[in-house]
Amino acid sequence: MTEQLVARSGAGRSRRRRPNRRLFTARVVAGSLFTPVIAALAALAAWPIYRSSSYILLVVVSIAVAAAIAVVSWVRRWSGWATAGVVASAILVLGVPLAVPSRLGAPLEVARGLGEVASGAVLAWKDLVTVDLPVGAYRNLLVPALIVFLAGTCATLLLSWRDSRVAYAAVPVGLGMLSFGLFFGRTSVSEPLVLGPVRLQAPVETALGIAGLLACLVWLAWRTGDERIRALRRAAASSGVRIPRKPSAADRRRIALGAGMVAVAVVGVTAVVPAVAADAPREVLRSAVGPDLDLAAAVSPLASYRAMFDPDRADEVLFTVDSDGPLPERVRLATLDAYDGAVYRTGAGNEAVDAGRFVRVPSTLDAGAGQPVEAVITIDGLDDIWMPTVGQVERVTFTGERAAALEDGFYYNPTAAAGVQTAGGGLRTGDRYVVSAVEPEPVDLSSIAAPGGSRARVEPPETLRDWVENHRQGSGGAALAGLAALLRDRGFLSHALAIDEENPPTWMLELGDYTFQASASGHSLARVDSLFRRLLEREADERAVAPEDFVAAVGDDEQFAVAIALIAQELGFPARVVVGAYLSASDPDLPTCDAGVCRARDLSAWVEVQSAEGQWVPIAATPQHENSPSLEFTRQRDPELPTDVRPDSVEEVVPPEPFQEDEAAPPGDPADAGIDLSWLWPALRIAGLVLAGLALIAGPFVVVAAAKASRRHSRRTRGDAAARFAAGWDEYTDAAVDAGRSAPASATRAELAESFATPRGAELAVAADRAVFSRSTLRDEDVAEFWSIVDEERRAFTEGESVWRRLAATVSLKSFVRQASPVHGRRPHTVERGTRRPSAVRTTP
Repeated sequence: MTEQLVARSGAGRSRRRRPNRRLFTARVVAGSLFTPVIAALAALAAWPIYRSSSYILLVVVSIAVAAAIAVVSWVRRWSGWATAGVVASAILVLGVPLAVPSRLGAPLEVARGLGEVASGAVLAWKDLVTVDLPVGAYRNLLVPALIVFLAGTCATLLLSWRDSRVAYAAVPVGLGMLSFGLFFGRTSVSEPLVLGPVRLQAPVETALGIAGLLACLVWLAWRTGDERIRALRRAAASSGVRIPRKPSAADRRRIALGAGMVAVAVVGVTAVVPAVAADAPREVLRSAVGPDLDLAAAVSPLASYRAMFDPDRADEVLFTVDSDGPLPERVRLATLDAYDGAVYRTGAGNEAVDAGRFVRVPSTLDAGAGQPVEAVITIDGLDDIWMPTVGQVERVTFTGERAAALEDGFYYNPTAAAGVQTAGGGLRTGDRYVVSAVEPEPVDLSSIAAPGGSRARVEPPETLRDWVENHRQGSGGAALAGLAALLRDRGFLSHALAIDEENPPTWMLELGDYTFQASASGHSLARVDSLFRRLLEREADERAVAPEDFVAAVGDDEQFAVAIALIAQELGFPARVVVGAYLSASDPDLPTCDAGVCRARDLSAWVEVQSAEGQWVPIAATPQHENSPSLEFTRQRDPELPTDVRPDSVEEVVPPEPFQEDEAAPPGDPADAGIDLSWLWPALRIAGLVLAGLALIAGPFVVVAAAKASRRHSRRTRGDAAARFAAGWDEYTDAAVDAGRSAPASATRAELAESFATPRGAELAVAADRAVFSRSTLRDEDVAEFWSIVDEERRAFTEGESVWRRLAATVSLKSFVRQASPVHGRRPHTVERGTRRPSAVRTTP
């Protein structure tokens, strides 16, 4: 018998020294089932990023190749470095056909593709969060997916097959694969799922997260149970004790407790967290990237608009637009969606207009319905980040020496229909690209309705409101069209504060019979207020009778575009200002580029308003230039300047406007404003998310601690004195078990007290035996004294231990499992964790 035991133990040591590499062990089968489930969930999570057949092919081939590499590595016992080398080689070999399919072809193209695969392994991760979704097979952005599904699948398989505890690392690797699609994905969640009265927020993301966690928990639970069974079998082989095949009551109790905790956590995750976070924006990696902040800080094209008409730049060619077909009506440079009372700019967080984000552009964009157009744009003197584009861009193809750099630096905002170029600080002379776009069908302004609820971030001047009330006719788009046309008719075009009369500027010569009127630059609220003040003053003059007598507002597109945008917002229309150029126009007051050659003096600004159907409708803003303000109705005054002008001599003059040109007058006294509580709901929402997360994490542990406290109170207070003595001893024993001590059910109280070795454990054992077996009368004072000793001894088990060991003892479930074990009768019984005793149970009283 001894020789057999020695032989068995020797065989066990031999197996421990030499890991079992059989292909179809239970652990290999379990890992082979767990890994495909995680890989499939990861593929579903990453589908919104790519949404292409190339991605599906990559996932299938990557998983198959990874499984083959893992099997060969397992059978041939490759080292980790050797396996990593084979995986890296597989990525290079499969990189071009799977991750960079556009490079398949000539040997030179394949060589470039290999370079893109190598660079994509490092750089494509960052590029992936700056390109608009879905990216499809754009450039080398499939390389991260190839790495995730090839390397991740291989690593998860090999780890899950290991015999050692290193196998548990398969869980974080698998969750990392699942997190790829969630972290690099969309900034919005899936649409809510309505099931009768129940409304589930973010159902796709929630289902993927829960499925991934459940798969990991199931595999971990099976893995832990398998380790326990293997340990018992080794013990049985050395001791000859029979191991039961069926799970014990303790096992069933443990499974039920675990399943209950998981069920509570799943319900909490499904119902609580999505509901609390319903209105919160989804923060992913792409939420923190993009040129939005740089654009918000950049000089507004509208602020530098007047400089384009300086004599030394007015004739400079900025860019040229060519097309084999008819040219589009407009070329857009910049879309400005936010006004702070001083400057109209982009990306400044206007709540009235959804500005979207500027993101890298994949191979194509969904441009919507409309007339397809294609234009070739060549840059000459335009040295700016703003890219001339036409219509709703579908695709941009760069050519020339800087084609690759321009492609990398191109960002586009589909909502604003505007693009920027960040390569080398912006566009340069000689840059050339082809824009494939769609021109939406034109919409009649007078036929649209206002969506309502759109207010400017700053209050418009009272003069503007008075003028609108005096001339408003009808409602919606018809009212806006009438007001915009009237404002243009009663305005007068002027691009300068002063001119050289002997050498007038080019823009003035092109206007023909033109009488110069001085106008200051800027588009602040003060500047807009001066326009409408003059209009109201002229309308109040009884001598003004003919239509041309009411011309009084002097300026150019800079001021009139802002004025019309404020009027539109006053009528309930979301509005934005666009800086660009007209290639053709039926209105003679609008400047146009000659044969697609756009010079600095050809730039214009117009307004776009959004209808209730979501369409953006343009409104021309350039004032007329034929009817000059009549001097008979104009009181001579100093021109409006950014600063006060001191006269050379002391004489009576008309003072300048009370507001500085580029400073916005405050809409009201800040002291009169109510308490700003806009921060309250976001703060409460964040607090709710934090509390919900803490509840999900700490909830199960709090439940365990509360259950132990309830059990302790019941033991202390229920039953007669003898029962409370026995219950006190049970509490003492449970505390020992939770602290990691062994408490065999066959041991007597005295034996347990000796093994626990606490200061007064023996005294508790004697008192409990006397109370249970004697017939003496016990007083409540004796029970209270006994329980006070129990409390002292419970604390003694964790005295001197670290905080984490104390917390572990507090939330341990071992005492509940011990209570679930059978304690009466003479039948085979298992001790803690299912180990079997060869003799019958000897129970304690």
